[in-house]
Amino acid sequence: MPHARLCTYVIALLVLPLATAACVNGVNGSVDVPAGTTVSDATTVNGAISLQAHAKADKAATVNGSIHLAEGAQAGAVHTVNGDITLAKDAKVLGNAETVNGELDLAAGSAVNGSLGNVNDRIEIDGAHVGHGITTTNGDIHITGNAVVDGGIKVEKIDGNGNGNEFFGIHFGSNHVPRIVIDAGATVNGPLVFERPVKLYINDQAKVAGPISGAQAVKFTGATPPTS
Repeated sequence: MPHARLCTYVIALLVLPLATAACVNGVNGSVDVPAGTTVSDATTVNGAISLQAHAKADKAATVNGSIHLAEGAQAGAVHTVNGDITLAKDAKVLGNAETVNGELDLAAGSAVNGSLGNVNDRIEIDGAHVGHGITTTNGDIHITGNAVVDGGIKVEKIDGNGNGNEFFGIHFGSNHVPRIVIDAGATVNGPLVFERPVKLYINDQAKVAGPISGAQAVKFTGATPPTS
């Protein structure tokens, strides 16, 4: 980890391999939290962050880089600006998971107890749980594999200049029409609010418990929604 400041982390590993470290911080370089270890913060500016299997961090944050939580890993909150956020099986975020330009990918058994949000790029929830809703501006959303989303879905409007709502103090937007697909077995509890045009497809074996505003749902059967 070039230019990284490791705080007491290295010392903690030398003295007690599974001890709790103070923080793992970097500026230009990736940050890796080894399997089974615990840190208060895992942060950098230009680089990726990886929490290996069953590692824990109170916060995982970067600006230019992706964040990956391996199987059984846990973070209090996860934030990036330009990068993807991926949760492997049984990984958990206790608070919010947010990016601006990046994919959000939650594997089966994983969970984000807070809110899940981005501005641009795909959101995939496959058998995972979201506790306080999904928010996007330009992102496609695919909810499948017995996933449960509490708190509903919101697709925010683009302002008069073609920009999305403010996110981390920055405006983003595009002419992309988000495609929202809720597959068989998936559950969405809460309102579905669309402040801009979307294509909404809901399988007849999905459960949507909440009002839908701003879009007309297209019902479909089978594994594949309409292509248009």
